[in-house]
Amino acid sequence: MRDELRERCNTIEECYEFMLAYAAQGLPGDKGSQSGGQLRTFLSRCDRALTGLAGVFTDIVEREGLQPADRYHAFIAVLERDAHQAQAALQLVLAQPSIGSQLIDNLNASIHVRALLTDLFLIDEIVRPQSVPTPLPS
Repeated sequence: MRDELRERCNTIEECYEFMLAYAAQGLPGDKGSQSGGQLRTFLSRCDRALTGLAGVFTDIVEREGLQPADRYHAFIAVLERDAHQAQAALQLVLAQPSIGSQLIDNLNASIHVRALLTDLFLIDEIVRPQSVPTPLPS
């Protein structure tokens, strides 16, 4: 499950990075350019990665018995809301017949997308295997 969570997080982060680059190009629409053709692919992959994201984290918490469980479940509720709100914005953009750089720049700036990214960074730190420090020689 950790691998699936990591893969979903990477997909979402890659999409965000692509959107930053796309927004900087100043394109009027997504037709007729290589990056415009890739844009919908990145957005669609991100949309799929967002579907059920909180459930994947819930499975990790429950299978691994992470404690205190109530704290994890409270955060999972936040993650679910943030993912749902970011996904709604992303799906609205995907529904447009033409997606220009300005529209993507506005999506990037969305508080919903930024909240989701912050959630992902937090989760990444929590589920990353912690290394045990090596004692210094005396």
